[in-house]
Amino acid sequence: SFYASVECALRGLNPFTTALVVADKSRSNGSIVLAVTPYLKRRGVKGRCRVFELPDDNSIIFAKPRMKKYLEYSTRIVEIYLKYVSFEDIHIYSVDEVFLDMTSYLSYYQKTDVEMAQMILKDIMDTTKIPATCGIGPNMLLAKIALDVDSKKAPTFIAKWTYDDIPAKLWPISPISKMWGIGINMERNLNQLGIYSIYDLAHYPLEKLQKFFGVMGEELYHHAHGIDMSVINEKLVYKPVSKSYGMGQTLYHD
Repeated sequence: SFYASVECALRGLNPFTTALVVADKSRSNGSIVLAVTPYLKRRGVKGRCRVFELPDDNSIIFAKPRMKKYLEYSTRIVEIYLKYVSFEDIHIYSVDEVFLDMTSYLSYYQKTDVEMAQMILKDIMDTTKIPATCGIGPNMLLAKIALDVDSKKAPTFIAKWTYDDIPAKLWPISPISKMWGIGINMERNLNQLGIYSIYDLAHYPLEKLQKFFGVMGEELYHHAHGIDMSVINEKLVYKPVSKSYGMGQTLYHD
């Protein structure tokens, strides 16, 4: 919803009460909708659909995509994060998501993790008029899942998961592709083993997962128990094997 939230901010509108989509309607009814506001999502509109799939509603505002403007807002928000933490403790995951390692900052600011989240979210709203959500966890995995599963439904837009929450919150997740890091193809492979929920995955023999999926199977097993050993500042020593560049075009029909 980030692009749609930017368009609402530029118009002085509330994305939770505004029907706005980011799409170039002038091209054709087959144009891709890049983003919709949370208001439309609650009405069942998919974030990525065609213009002709939108509800027949004259109140819907169509905003032409302007990626440069969205990147400007993304950069402004990252600059807000840098007011509170150093670059080494930030991992920019996408244009609208980052990980912040707050471990060494809570004592410095004399605040809890939730209080820090509230302060940063307020700064983002006051500075950019963009509503943000936050997931808090003891590692990147649980923070991300808390963000995806609970934060958008929370009254404060903040969701905190601990290891104690794993049986009640992580294990019931189904289909398993709803969990960060598990795609449709992996879900299909796991289903063939009788694994349909994160509980099933957490209680499947580790040796068999290693046999079927190698190192990935071991990682899946640990993730199903909420264990994630990755550290944000490891990004500074990561060197990709190669870089790739691509260009594509989305057509109106298959």
